Amino acid sequence: MLSQQDLKQLAQKGISEEQVKVQLEEFKTGFPFLKLDAAASIGNGIVAPSDSERKTLVKAWDDYKAKGRKVVKFVPASGAASRMFKDMFAFLDAPYDVPTTDFEKIYFAHIESFAFFKELDAMCKKNEGKGVKELIADGKYKAVVKNMLSADGMNYGQLPKGMLLFHNYDEGARTPMEEHLVEGALYAESKGEANVHFTVSHEHMDFFEKKVAEKKDYFAKKYGIHYNISFSEQKPSTDTIAANPDNTPFRNSDGTLLFRPGGHGALIQNLNDIDADVIFIKNIDNVVPDRLKPETVEYKQVIAGVLVTLQAKAFDYLRELEGEVSHDKLQEILKFVQNDLCLRNPKAAAMDDKTLKTYLCEKLNRPMRVCGVVKNVGEPGGGPFLTYNQDGTISLQILESSQIDKSNEAYMRMFTEGTHFNPVDLVCAVKNYKGEHFDLPKYVDKTTGFISSKSKSGKELKALELPGLWNGAMSNWNTVFVEVPLGTFNPVKTVNDLLRDQHQ
Repeated sequence: MLSQQDLKQLAQKGISEEQVKVQLEEFKTGFPFLKLDAAASIGNGIVAPSDSERKTLVKAWDDYKAKGRKVVKFVPASGAASRMFKDMFAFLDAPYDVPTTDFEKIYFAHIESFAFFKELDAMCKKNEGKGVKELIADGKYKAVVKNMLSADGMNYGQLPKGMLLFHNYDEGARTPMEEHLVEGALYAESKGEANVHFTVSHEHMDFFEKKVAEKKDYFAKKYGIHYNISFSEQKPSTDTIAANPDNTPFRNSDGTLLFRPGGHGALIQNLNDIDADVIFIKNIDNVVPDRLKPETVEYKQVIAGVLVTLQAKAFDYLRELEGEVSHDKLQEILKFVQNDLCLRNPKAAAMDDKTLKTYLCEKLNRPMRVCGVVKNVGEPGGGPFLTYNQDGTISLQILESSQIDKSNEAYMRMFTEGTHFNPVDLVCAVKNYKGEHFDLPKYVDKTTGFISSKSKSGKELKALELPGLWNGAMSNWNTVFVEVPLGTFNPVKTVNDLLRDQHQ
């Protein structure tokens, strides 16, 4: 099936023939739905710390950082912001010339409220000889949009989301990249240093690096810290092969195999390359202006405090398990695994002490993550669940709707009636109790990929996404959910989201 030319193409990408065979087989078999136990809720998988508990947890995080541990803020920032402007691209292609849809009307009615307005106005004057307001008065709405989106304008249709102007300040508008640098200084700084890592797509790397270099000294001086900023790209070896509807390899017009990015799950490899004790993960577009940051910062410290407190206890138990351990001590450790880490094993009660000791060592000695979850307000995306794992244990996972059997009424009820939602607010511990880095790809559940229908040059194809970064890629981690306020979740999915109070 694969020619010598194909094998050469694979070698260039760092993909093995075996990987391709496995992926083509997955197109045929599909991926199994997950078996659910329950939607996580307060008291059943989700912790809601009280005021006094939050203070204790913030102190635990401060004490941990004071020991000089390495903390990294990891920001997935790959890809262009084109989806954010889907409605405005549609307006450019529309048969009418004046704002007609509600979205278009809102955009133009509030155009001066966007942080990028000044830049857009200057661009219109340069290219059209008139400012935004004059063009609107002349009915030239599409000229305004063109100057925002096109390459000879601001190029917002192709730039990465992290490079767009989101928020206005007296000293000038800020991009999400800058807001993440500020956040890094406020909760991820340790011993006067803040480490921030951005994953960026290849075509935007030079521009991203240049912009960071321009801005970082200003924020370093403002917060009295030193930044270590690093970048990585999604690795070509994590791309997945595309298939025809009959599950044979899809080929480009020149006969080469078509590979597509494997989704955000591919970033587990980038995460694995980071040398750190603790890593925060947060999406590029989930940022707020400084006036709203205190709540975000407090709860980042809270979830980090939960992480380091649980990790310290797990490490103590693992050291004890290296020696002789009494039956009572084993039961105490089992209780910690079941109650604090919410990992249940229906067979644990029947295990003899020797088997139980082996089981506890295996389950405690894994990467750990604490995920902030917010009350469900009907946003699309994943939610916190208790699910069955391959080994029959039940643990906490973040699930997407694609992983749930929609013909199972009970499961769909759990999904639609779930009380909480995943805003991608994670803090991760990636070293073991001996200080060695876990090999993160070993903890991926490879049965949690996803197949979708796409097209290329008018031809239908099947695309394969790897297990998602905070879904299947972290399936075999110890996971804890903590309720965080809705105010900490302010994503920007469309340009008009920037008009919300939280972004003004």
